[in-house]
Amino acid sequence: MTDSGTAYDGSVQPEPGTAELREEIDRFVRTRVIPSEPVLDAGGKGAAAALAELRAEARAAGLWALPLPADLGGGGLTFRAYAALAEAEGASDHGPAALGSAPLLDVTMLNRHGGTRVREEYLERLVAGELRTCYAMTEPDVPGTDPLLTGTRAEVRADGSWRISGRKWFTSGAVGADLVTVMARTGGAAGDREGLSLLLVPTGSPGFRVVRELPVLGAAGQYEIELDRVLVPGDHLLGAGGDALAIAGERLALGRTLRCLRWLGQARRAFDLMAERAATRHGSRGPLADHQLVQQHVFDALLALRTTRPLVHEAVALIAAGRDARIEVGLAKVAAARMLQQVTDSAIQVHGAAGLGPDTALPSLFRGGRAARILDGPDELHITSVARRVLRGYGPGAATRG
Repeated sequence: MTDSGTAYDGSVQPEPGTAELREEIDRFVRTRVIPSEPVLDAGGKGAAAALAELRAEARAAGLWALPLPADLGGGGLTFRAYAALAEAEGASDHGPAALGSAPLLDVTMLNRHGGTRVREEYLERLVAGELRTCYAMTEPDVPGTDPLLTGTRAEVRADGSWRISGRKWFTSGAVGADLVTVMARTGGAAGDREGLSLLLVPTGSPGFRVVRELPVLGAAGQYEIELDRVLVPGDHLLGAGGDALAIAGERLALGRTLRCLRWLGQARRAFDLMAERAATRHGSRGPLADHQLVQQHVFDALLALRTTRPLVHEAVALIAAGRDARIEVGLAKVAAARMLQQVTDSAIQVHGAAGLGPDTALPSLFRGGRAARILDGPDELHITSVARRVLRGYGPGAATRG
């Protein structure tokens, strides 16, 4: 596999000192993680053993938990420095877990908004890979784009603890997770912005259960969970209470941008498979690479990759600087999701029937591209949100922005 067509092309410069790290991670993912995907995808004890082996190798190579805080055992890279590495990690869905960066969102959220006990009891173990977390926000029969209608409720008890009841779904990685962050209504009525809070729930608590798996286009990893009067310590409330939307907004901005970076890595992988197929496959009329329609697929895919990458890294730069990045994240999320689906679709077309079967990663990459247009908010949500923000800048007396 080569990345000569889609490597950093000058439009986005990696942070100083990260180019070599990116090459090391790219090599690790290509030579160790990707060959292990069939075992990792199958789950069970075999997957656990394979993941443990990969993690040990990542630690030995100095590649473990690079974007996580150094004082907690991570590599201490800034988000902007890590952005270039996230593309290489994301070429495989298992890359972040194998390299220890998977809990970045949870560690960031708990470090900023968790109380003393939460930080001391969980953070170092999360960074070390000893604990796993998941995040439960959306609910059955409630639009995922409208958290104001959250039905899960948490009531404070006389001793200061919380009792939570409700049901969540499409909770990634709920099976095997030790902790789940749950959005619940702690006050106010349905539709009120106030009164939504986040609570960190140990999954071993009585009343917590995984209801069922929810395969996404046939792929495992998503679950429906139930909380039936689950008791949670009072100090497991994140933030001051009632500020779930603000905390979730921080998490979503970072999470959406991380997904975009990883989708770039997956699209690069699909592009490389397509280009290799075109360059090496011969028929009665010569190599595929000489066919103009194949060349069109290659050109359009490369154009999509190279025009999307700067959008994603613009969002990265704003988030890293602590600035408002809502427009840029919305643009990047829609562009990256569409790009991944487009590039993977072209790669399948160039492969023909082989692109539909089990001998390449293209079916799973295409499935990911289709799901990307819904994950972390459907395209329509981001389109309307960005358009409204932009148009407000053109109203009477407003300063316009492009």
